[in-house]
Amino acid sequence: MTVTSAYPVRVDARLDPHLSRWLWLVKWLLTIPHYIVLFFLWIAFAVVSVVAFFAILFTGRYPRPIFEFNVGVLRWTWRVNYYAYSALGTDRYPPFTLSEVADYPAHLHVPYPQHLSRGLVLVKWWLLALPQYLIVGLFAGGAWAGVNASTDHVTWSSAGGLIGLLVLIAGIALVSFARDASLLVHDAMYTAEEYERHRGWGHSRDEDVVDLALDAGVQRLVLFHHHPERTDSALSERVAACQQRVREKGARLEVRAATEGTTLTV
Repeated sequence: MTVTSAYPVRVDARLDPHLSRWLWLVKWLLTIPHYIVLFFLWIAFAVVSVVAFFAILFTGRYPRPIFEFNVGVLRWTWRVNYYAYSALGTDRYPPFTLSEVADYPAHLHVPYPQHLSRGLVLVKWWLLALPQYLIVGLFAGGAWAGVNASTDHVTWSSAGGLIGLLVLIAGIALVSFARDASLLVHDAMYTAEEYERHRGWGHSRDEDVVDLALDAGVQRLVLFHHHPERTDSALSERVAACQQRVREKGARLEVRAATEGTTLTV
């Protein structure tokens, strides 16, 4: 029997179901302080990575302080990118820290390697990683340059990647999605407590769906895709909780749950 271990790098994030329709237009400005700090952090990252390279080459071990620092830089970068234009997945401002922040929606985990190959370190960062670099370039975009040897003329070009295009489309969609709709039918599988146990499964919390409907000025909200273990009485309790949330916000919104045989008139 062959046992396949999980890949050591784990990157995950939770999509905020309630996002501002206009904040994405100014996130480039809000993230400037982060980019300034990250500029210097990445310079330090490059320097200490050279130290780590020779440490692995001669000892087969990655110095723990350097490892924690480098992972922290990657984690910080991922949080900023998730907030900004690599995903626009949250409106919560990223914290200024290398450490993991448990309640922030973007996470990066890398367990410390106890031993690394001394020979592999010579080739994996360039030769073995070339296919990965090509794929990343397709998704993230990049720039390239060339020199004409006879004229010493330098030409360069750049292109955005697929991720940038999709994020632009998502940003535009935020402006108009569900605005003043007479009826919104939305997945609402989990309570807040259940969601924490099923993070990353691709379903929504009912309270977030209510907030989205209120912000969009929706008249009627129908919750569907209920938790498979939810009884009829428990479902009625969840609808009542959503209705109470609407009253607490001093708003008007009709909330009901979709059940078998439900007919909706628009």
